[in-house]
Amino acid sequence: MTSPVMIEARGLAKQYKRGNFPVPALNGVDLSVPKGETLGIVGPSGSGKTTLLNLIGGLDRPDSGSIAVDGVDLGGLSGNQLSEYRLKKVGFVFQFYNLMPTLSALENVELPMSIAGAKKQERSERALSLLKRVGLEGRVTHTPDQLSGGEQQRVAVARALCNDPQVVLGDEPTGDLDSKSAQSLMELIVSLRDEKQTTFVLVTHDPIVVARCDRSLSLRDGKVVREIAKSETSGLADSERSMMDGLY
Repeated sequence: MTSPVMIEARGLAKQYKRGNFPVPALNGVDLSVPKGETLGIVGPSGSGKTTLLNLIGGLDRPDSGSIAVDGVDLGGLSGNQLSEYRLKKVGFVFQFYNLMPTLSALENVELPMSIAGAKKQERSERALSLLKRVGLEGRVTHTPDQLSGGEQQRVAVARALCNDPQVVLGDEPTGDLDSKSAQSLMELIVSLRDEKQTTFVLVTHDPIVVARCDRSLSLRDGKVVREIAKSETSGLADSERSMMDGLY
């Protein structure tokens, strides 16, 4: 049975200004992502990868084209509705974690739930459950500076999942991790995908990520230029990062 479409983009275009000069970021991107898929997005710097994530995440609006998530056209949402969408429908995982440095792991995971209005006991129980799920039950009171990079990224994943989003967006989620930690993080993402049918869209330069995605697309000059076959990514290792150049 075919999974329902979670993300549907048609003709997405976006440009920014550098001084008085327009700089195109996306130039007519079409995209369809089924529910429960882990999609990789690869491409050279400046190809529009992060812009695409920002549009899916409701952090920015396209100049033209449309994007719908779970059947809801983001272009029709007000600013307040987009804020609600970002809080409850989408989770974000960034390369440099973006954890609050003065808060413990538990408090960092609780924070979005607090903003969403969840009660204290509910926040605490869910945060503890998520931290256990990512293997950090023994580190809940530690602040980010007391955690390794891999542990901080696991806290970031737990935080991204705290409001039970349908879509999780990752911008170079393994970019600051060693290969062992990257493998561990991708194993966690795949297991969460299988367990919750969460849709993941991961921008990456890392062959470890690409090899574990269900499907990957190559972006260049603001356009999707091709889909990368699974046969092209099988066996990729951290020591073979130069091979990624051929996937663009």
